[in-house]
Amino acid sequence: MKQITQTGTTVENAISAALEKLQVTREEVSITVLQQEKKGFLGFGAKQAEVEVTLNTPEPAPVEEQQLETTTTGSAEAETAVVQEQEKVEEAEEIPVVSNDRAIEETIKYIQMIAEGMKIEDLRITHEQKGKQVNFYLESEKVAMLIGKRGQTLNSLQQLAQLVANKYSNQFMMVQLDAENYRERRQETLEQLADRMADKAIRTGSRVQFEPMPSYERKVIHQALSRRLDIDTHSEGKDPNRYLVIEPHR
Repeated sequence: MKQITQTGTTVENAISAALEKLQVTREEVSITVLQQEKKGFLGFGAKQAEVEVTLNTPEPAPVEEQQLETTTTGSAEAETAVVQEQEKVEEAEEIPVVSNDRAIEETIKYIQMIAEGMKIEDLRITHEQKGKQVNFYLESEKVAMLIGKRGQTLNSLQQLAQLVANKYSNQFMMVQLDAENYRERRQETLEQLADRMADKAIRTGSRVQFEPMPSYERKVIHQALSRRLDIDTHSEGKDPNRYLVIEPHR
């Protein structure tokens, strides 16, 4: 009895993949759904569908027919060839198609799936690619939900989107998500905050530290203060709790 277990994004996708591997039609098999697909939320808790596909066993031929078949010229060779071809199909593994275009397409699908889980139905996504850097721009009436407090939701979604992009790309890609020009506004806020904190360090004569930030936000502050000779900056801690420190120059 020929039987395989197959997973897929949906039950139908899993069944189609199993039929292709077995090289049979739906009428020739029995199908048992082991698990329905589950989308999950924010990319977590998602589960693929899983099915068990069993090849229906044909009725055994009468002894006379079996004997006749075994004596037919070339029948053994034909049967061997069929078995070998079937083994090749079973051993063949799916090789995912990778390209930058595919990576961008899959990343957009992933972001839209997350937005649907957040009940955001009007999300519009455009993108711009500059070498290995790909910027995705998000627009929605509920854009504040995508940004979150101090950009935390947007930053988390950006990290997940980069993982998806690099799963399908043929070269390393840097992904940045922006929503309603939040990144530019955030950079201006960070630069102003950097000057205030540097002035505080000089005024008090002691070190001051920022709250934990992602690496590119710490980089903004480092660059904003690089022109000042009266203070030093460095980062401490480990991600995701790594933070930046300003100290008066000794």
